Amino acid sequence: MLLFLFKQLPAKDAFHDAVKSGLQKEGWVITHDPLFLRVGGVEMYVDLAAEKLIGAEKDGQKIAVEIKSFLATSNISEFHTAVGQFLNYRLALEEEEPERKLYLAVPQDIYHSFFSLPFIERVIYRYQLEIIVYNPDGEAIVQWPT
Repeated sequence: MLLFLFKQLPAKDAFHDAVKSGLQKEGWVITHDPLFLRVGGVEMYVDLAAEKLIGAEKDGQKIAVEIKSFLATSNISEFHTAVGQFLNYRLALEEEEPERKLYLAVPQDIYHSFFSLPFIERVIYRYQLEIIVYNPDGEAIVQWPT
């Protein structure tokens, strides 16, 4: 009997395609969907990777985006997962693709309600999370970090 081993890709977030479309509308070229990383014996997948040319003769910007929907019953539980993934992915990218900047994509309504809470703001500041805000209905990126 032959056994075939297939790597199972992680499930896409509910708003994966909306964020992907929003990035493309802003001129980003999606290069990986998802971005596979293997670091120190561990395999992981960041939701998207994209590039954008800055100028005709210049190197492009490279980003990786972890998308979160916050559709579960507990926002804090989803936040714990998102922060843990972000920190692990950032460390992996520092080793494997140091030119690529990591972002956490969150829906606009959650950003204005949950991400504006003082404790959440402290976590974002302490761990230097780079947040992009998206509108899932309009399939648009509505805010980049300042």
